Amino acid sequence: MTKQSKWVRAYTNIAFIKYWGKENEELILPKNNSLSLTLDAFYTDTQVTFDESLPEDVLYIDGEKQDTKALNKAKVILDIVRKEVGLTTHAKIESKNYVPTAAGLASSASGLAALAGAASSAAGLTLSDRELSRLARRGSGSASRSISPGFAEWEKGTSDLDSVAVPIDDANWDIGMIFIIVEDGRKEVSSTEGMRRVVETSPYYEGWMSSAKEDLADIKKAIKAQD
Repeated sequence: MTKQSKWVRAYTNIAFIKYWGKENEELILPKNNSLSLTLDAFYTDTQVTFDESLPEDVLYIDGEKQDTKALNKAKVILDIVRKEVGLTTHAKIESKNYVPTAAGLASSASGLAALAGAASSAAGLTLSDRELSRLARRGSGSASRSISPGFAEWEKGTSDLDSVAVPIDDANWDIGMIFIIVEDGRKEVSSTEGMRRVVETSPYYEGWMSSAKEDLADIKKAIKAQD
């Protein structure tokens, strides 16, 4: 028996107020709220097929089979969906990235958000944006914000249930970003590893946490005023 989703699209987002550091590594609960703008030029299209003939889960990005490290992030979302509906079938994930992969332009945000939509759809689940944000977060924290267009705030919450991103403003005014790609290779240090290093070693981290709260309040006022 085969269950296949339609192609699901999700867009990257770039943080104005960044999330940097996890309160809970497994659940990806952040240490601070964050706020981002979802873009319209960079995105990922993903299709998921649950197929009983597959001996294992497999992930393809732009036609290239991915390694275990990339697959494991995707399997977190697959496993949550399978557990929800009582499914034991392995899955084939096919993704097309219209953004440089792992180059610092939030390809994981669009990729895992698209996967959340495609996996849940293939399994027959109909999820709200809030539920999709929660599911996407389990694969990549920033993916929680890619469910909403415009400005979104990821509320750190206190548990798996309430750590979700919510829409703040549709950004349907004179606001945007310009990107000039000068290097599209994979970055040497992943965001996950970079966060861990900063939290463990930076003498400035606590100060940054304090200023991030103030910056968040200030930027929300500026967005409301379209300033």
